[in-house]
Amino acid sequence: MARLPRYKRNALSTFVWTGSLVMIVAIAAALVGCSGSGSGTSNGGTGTINVSITDPPSCKFPNGAFQHVYVTIRSVQAHTSATADDNTPGWQELAPQLNTQPMQIDLFAAGQTACLLTTLGSNTALPAGTYQQIRLLLVPNDGGGGPVPSTNACGNQGFNCVVLQDGSVHELQLSSQANTGLKISPGQIEGGPITVKAGQDVDLNIDFNACASIIQQGNGQFRLKPVLTAEQVGTNSTGISGQVVDSTTMMPIVGGTVLVALEQQDASHTDVIFEELAADSTGNFNFCPLPTGATFDVVVVAINGAGLAYDATVAVGVPGGTNLGAIPLTAEAGGPTTFQGFVTATTGSAAATVDVSVSAFQTFSLPGGATLMATIPAEGTSVSNISEDSNSDCPAMAPSNTNCAQYTLIEPASNPSVGVFSAGKITYAAPASSDVLYSIGASAFTPSSGGVGDCAPPTKTTSLDTNGNPLIASPGTTVTPKEIDFTACM
Repeated sequence: MARLPRYKRNALSTFVWTGSLVMIVAIAAALVGCSGSGSGTSNGGTGTINVSITDPPSCKFPNGAFQHVYVTIRSVQAHTSATADDNTPGWQELAPQLNTQPMQIDLFAAGQTACLLTTLGSNTALPAGTYQQIRLLLVPNDGGGGPVPSTNACGNQGFNCVVLQDGSVHELQLSSQANTGLKISPGQIEGGPITVKAGQDVDLNIDFNACASIIQQGNGQFRLKPVLTAEQVGTNSTGISGQVVDSTTMMPIVGGTVLVALEQQDASHTDVIFEELAADSTGNFNFCPLPTGATFDVVVVAINGAGLAYDATVAVGVPGGTNLGAIPLTAEAGGPTTFQGFVTATTGSAAATVDVSVSAFQTFSLPGGATLMATIPAEGTSVSNISEDSNSDCPAMAPSNTNCAQYTLIEPASNPSVGVFSAGKITYAAPASSDVLYSIGASAFTPSSGGVGDCAPPTKTTSLDTNGNPLIASPGTTVTPKEIDFTACM
């Protein structure tokens, strides 16, 4: 079954498109002389590559349930063929020291620098060529008989685990892909394949979206559904930063949660989350490194410590290397809206087990009459990554032969304030006074597949409530969207 592109698989708030665990990766390291359909090219000679990893977590406590997320990496590899599979010869090591000294990484730790979580490999010689796939291999939770790290923060819970806010440690269950490689395919490499020229030094960053990569199952266990992207980066000049403030006081929003999402349009011209993070206590944020030459839309939402929600604010067309300065958010007259609905899945003749990511969208007008649909990040105690593995909690009107799961999305009960970045400046317009309309989108994946889409079609949306009326948000209310039913699942 075809793998969904990155924008169909992202995160804490990503529409399965998505889109915000950016699990890791593998660039296609070119084999000199490699040929055939989908193969990269080689001009001879070697270059060098530096590999880093980032994960700007948006679900770390107090914004979510997790204190730490540990993964143990034993190899990062690349291939020049876009169609290379697990057993295809020619995978090149990008961090060879990991083969004998695996690295356990806390994806929620503070970065070594303002931009990078840690370096996985540096100055590794690599045959010149065009690399189209990357893969990351993890140490199995049973150790697998190979080298293991000298210290293990997971204790007796394997080598990959989550630590909850209460300090309890839980094994992070892995799919077989952890051994054969968590792949980053050509569609997940921002800006296209990585080209390494003879004598050239290349910086590759892997973004591991942990918040979008963890599924909590009904039995209380946690499973890894990796969400990973990669890109060639310039660490000093590509970031996007700013400070989120209250539009009245122009001071940071105190307490609560301030979420910032970088978004780009997918094939349907819908903005989906590329990366997402929580601003610090002073409202500051910084996305870096980012792909060279890329442009993003920035979407900000917030709820303060008293439970007061703010309008979403959207900055459109922001190039890398931009400091947006103060981004004002306008307080709403009341609390946010909660969208709480069900997703079902069936093979047709039997209940289907699938993973589902759910996101909320708003459509707004731009200068000149154009419109844009953007993902509005879910806040607070939202549950947007769900596992459909039981029919015990199905609503009365659910189709027969289905498994069901409930999602919860906490969203602003207002229209967004929008500004377009132009000539180095941006001015935000007041929110539209019309009804606050939303759409809810869901994407289905095969469990433990590393992000392979399931069902036909694998993505669905609704803009209606259970009574068939438009999906309208109002402050402090809970709204039930129309059920989303997946069929023809595996």
